[in-house]
Amino acid sequence: MSLAVVATRAKRGIEAPPVAVEVHLSNGLPALNIVGLPETAVRESKDRVRSALLTARFEFPNRRITINLAPADVPKEGSRFDLPIALGILAASGQLPAEALSGHEFVGELALDGSLRPVDGILPTALACAAAGRRLVLPAASLAEAALADEAELLPADHLLQVCAHLAGSAPLVPARPALPETGGASAHDLADVVGQQRARRALEIAAAGAHNLLLSGPPGTGKTMLAERIPSILPPLDRATARTVASIYSVAGLGPRPTTAPPFRAPHHSASAVALVGGGSQPLPGEISLAHGGVLFLDELPEFPRQVLEVLREPLESGEIRISRARGRVRYPARFLLVAAMNPCPCGHWGSDRCRCTPDAVRRYRARISGPLLDRIDLQVEVQPLPGDELLASRSPGEPSAAVRARVLAARERQLARQDRPNGWLAAAEVERHCPLRPAERRYLATAVDRLGLSARACHRVIKVARTIADLAGAAQIERPHLAEALSYRLPPAAV
Repeated sequence: MSLAVVATRAKRGIEAPPVAVEVHLSNGLPALNIVGLPETAVRESKDRVRSALLTARFEFPNRRITINLAPADVPKEGSRFDLPIALGILAASGQLPAEALSGHEFVGELALDGSLRPVDGILPTALACAAAGRRLVLPAASLAEAALADEAELLPADHLLQVCAHLAGSAPLVPARPALPETGGASAHDLADVVGQQRARRALEIAAAGAHNLLLSGPPGTGKTMLAERIPSILPPLDRATARTVASIYSVAGLGPRPTTAPPFRAPHHSASAVALVGGGSQPLPGEISLAHGGVLFLDELPEFPRQVLEVLREPLESGEIRISRARGRVRYPARFLLVAAMNPCPCGHWGSDRCRCTPDAVRRYRARISGPLLDRIDLQVEVQPLPGDELLASRSPGEPSAAVRARVLAARERQLARQDRPNGWLAAAEVERHCPLRPAERRYLATAVDRLGLSARACHRVIKVARTIADLAGAAQIERPHLAEALSYRLPPAAV
């Protein structure tokens, strides 16, 4: 027959929309045209496909070849269409049985010798293929990543000839499902390494238990970064759905397989651009906030980030996702992360001590680099003070380990999931009244505090959610005044300059 249709998948964010590669042979001057909104790498596939077919001893049709990538309004990018295009040409020219293509989807880049090379975004393709009830033929080098979709039937191959032998029925490909680890394992950092800093440790526990954003402020060397690096050790493991989403994001970003349930930890440098942080580019890729989905985004030296870069965080902190719009379409990436930031109290870092030489104006300008709306979205704001020399150097037993703190965090999370199916920090304003009710006495106490501190409506709701997390850690069924008092203590502004 002169027409063949091969099923494959495009790449759009962490989605894999279906694409039909339609190959038609007709009389006329020999030519090969690809239509259907292909970008440069797709248009160049005709040269790779021709060389691969000839090297593999197939006949390249000396006819007019038209290849349509349908639907035509979906942008096609990358080299993933090489294999389906080659198989479509072989089927349309009668060198392969066209009926053998049904029930399969194909993806892979072809080398000039016909061998298959890996492509990015293979995990979303495998998940979508399994949902469609088809088998996926893919490069063997991409198997470790695609195997995270353990319900998919994967047929790995190293060469075009192996795929053709499978379709011809002479040497079927063997389905492969390698075993995958179920947990993330122990963290390299432990809270037992931290000396003192009980208030900061308590804030870390509350932040992990309720998914509350955290800001650590203090002089250099007080342990702010050390504390932040240990948050993943007390966070609950990712559930199956979130782990797959995170793995899909890493797959699309070209960072390879991520077969673990450990929460991600991302710490971009303060010179990072807005695009590096939230994602973007002509072909939008995920940024640091999406790579931190389900885990921690740590911004050290927060005031050193350009203000316009920090401002792009405001919407994702509320919505839990980022939408990137370009002329050729829109892409959505999940971005539900725990923001942990650290900063010095002044440019030199020693504000309040005899070592500080910063003027009040310099301190105010330094702190003004972080906007009020962004600070309003940070639930816990803690000052980390230097330890006295005798306490720092005293011989002591190790502090409370991460395992003990993690047990309390897990217990608190279980209470939240049973009550509202999500952490307290993710509750919308309309859900706070339903899941975090206050008795009249506590309501009057909070109203007085809101007036005295000048808290916004958003900050008030966040105080209630933090108080609910503190109550969950204590095993209390109702938010009480001590819980509100502790939550309010984390919203107190720093001492006046």
